[in-house]
Amino acid sequence: MKKHAHHGGAWKVAYADFVTAMMALFLVLWLTAQDTRIKEAVERAFRNPFSSATKESMGIIPNKDVQATHETKGSFDSASALQLELLRRITEDLAKMLQQDDDSQNSVKIAMTSDGLRINVYDRSTKPLFEGNGSEFTQYGDWVFSTLAWEIGRYPTFNIELEGHTELGSPAKAENYGSWELSSDRANAARRKLLIHGVLATQIKKVAGLADTEPMPESDPKSEINRRVTVVLKVKDGSRVNETAPGSKSAS
Repeated sequence: MKKHAHHGGAWKVAYADFVTAMMALFLVLWLTAQDTRIKEAVERAFRNPFSSATKESMGIIPNKDVQATHETKGSFDSASALQLELLRRITEDLAKMLQQDDDSQNSVKIAMTSDGLRINVYDRSTKPLFEGNGSEFTQYGDWVFSTLAWEIGRYPTFNIELEGHTELGSPAKAENYGSWELSSDRANAARRKLLIHGVLATQIKKVAGLADTEPMPESDPKSEINRRVTVVLKVKDGSRVNETAPGSKSAS
């Protein structure tokens, strides 16, 4: 009886090479379809896979016009590297956009918090956000919040909370219109401005007026630095970016 020759396992090697090549092609096609943010995040992951989600790689870079701080305590393990990358990118993009105005250095402060990003916008007497003691935006205030809206609107993956604050002793506009009403109206004015310029209504989760109840740390409660609107970007899935929030330590 004639025996068949043994063909070996060469076909298995060829098949494995084919599957590997197809997988590589799929990954290349997927990557080319992504936006720049994801491509840069993937590149960093391959260049330094053991520290892509650490505080060193996700730090926020301050510039001369927008002061941004990043608390180095705590852990980043509970939030995804992509979410941290998006927060870093938002900060850098806002810094570039706001540096068009020289006064932004003292008007906008950005800080990483335990669950996202906190953007304090100050209503300073030298560069007011609002007209008089009301909730109508000045031309500058309109520009600042329009700029914030255009940038934040590019990232619908974050929830947004808005807080209005006043300094202690803020003059009442009328007998029945004091700090609570003013801070609430200013936070709501900021909400409307964000929606007009591209932020989704579903992203807004809270609009609150806190009057003079939450002054900036280590500040005189009567100081105008406490007259501000705060925009808080929060990670939707509830992950915590950092165990210890820096709050508003960036303020001066």
